[in-house]
Amino acid sequence: KTLDPERLEQLDGEELPRSNGEKAYPILPTPGMVLRSFPDLVTKDDLKGNALHSVWLNIRGYFWAVLFSLPLGFLIGLVPLLRGMFSKPVDALRYLPLTALTGLFIIWFGIEDEMKIAFLAFGILVYLLPVVVQRIDEVQDVYLKTVFTLGATDWQTVKSVYLPSVLSKVIDDIRVLTAISWTYIIIAELLNRQGGIGALIYLKARQGQISKVFALLIVIVLIGFLQDRLFVYLDKRLFPFKYYKTTIPALREIRTGLLIVFGVMAAAILLQIYMPDMSGTMTMTLWTLVLAAVALVVFGEVKMRSSLTESA
Repeated sequence: KTLDPERLEQLDGEELPRSNGEKAYPILPTPGMVLRSFPDLVTKDDLKGNALHSVWLNIRGYFWAVLFSLPLGFLIGLVPLLRGMFSKPVDALRYLPLTALTGLFIIWFGIEDEMKIAFLAFGILVYLLPVVVQRIDEVQDVYLKTVFTLGATDWQTVKSVYLPSVLSKVIDDIRVLTAISWTYIIIAELLNRQGGIGALIYLKARQGQISKVFALLIVIVLIGFLQDRLFVYLDKRLFPFKYYKTTIPALREIRTGLLIVFGVMAAAILLQIYMPDMSGTMTMTLWTLVLAAVALVVFGEVKMRSSLTESA
């Protein structure tokens, strides 16, 4: 039995017609139905709160993945003994079926956000750790010979050659992994469905609100696009030698502001673990630092554009 097109336009996805006891299969919503579902998502389903919850999970997962991947990757890549012991097992990690490990993470970390963060961090780490080792191998030999000729110590070699070269490439790898991380976020949020876009998608799909499911998928795509643009911006500002042949003084203010923001985010993540009932004064202090850092970045951007305009 076919459905009248005018009736289809009137449906908002909250109910699917049934007649004579026949099963009503999900209907592909029209673009208009998807657009009209956004107001309900914002007002009734707390779209903003759920989206911010998923983004904050993403940030915390990346924090722990990067925190472990970089030092471990440098140790395995630079110490021959550790490379011989762990390079093969590290390469094999990427073949783990991560979705099959959700039960283990629930046993180890419980069912709350700690489990989701650990699962997301591990899912990123198994890809990022071998990449860090690979990027170390890709450091051009001419730079290593140059610092050796200048008499650099091992630490100076790591600081002036390996760190800039590896980090400038790893940030591109992290940007690519953002798409994979959203898959893991949705999987993790489906386990207890206590907030987040993944839980909201599951709930709306079970209720037959297909237009809202598509609207939420659009939200994920938009967030992913914004994350991608953010990483491109960070790449240009933190590693300007990849894009500019001369030193631009204004980059100092921008990089300082960005590093302050990263430091505040790291402090917020750690404080949430050791001080779960963080006081309002501490929260206000962190937000003040973030606003001051953003103001410094904006000042640096204005100064940089003025400098580039004058030089042109």
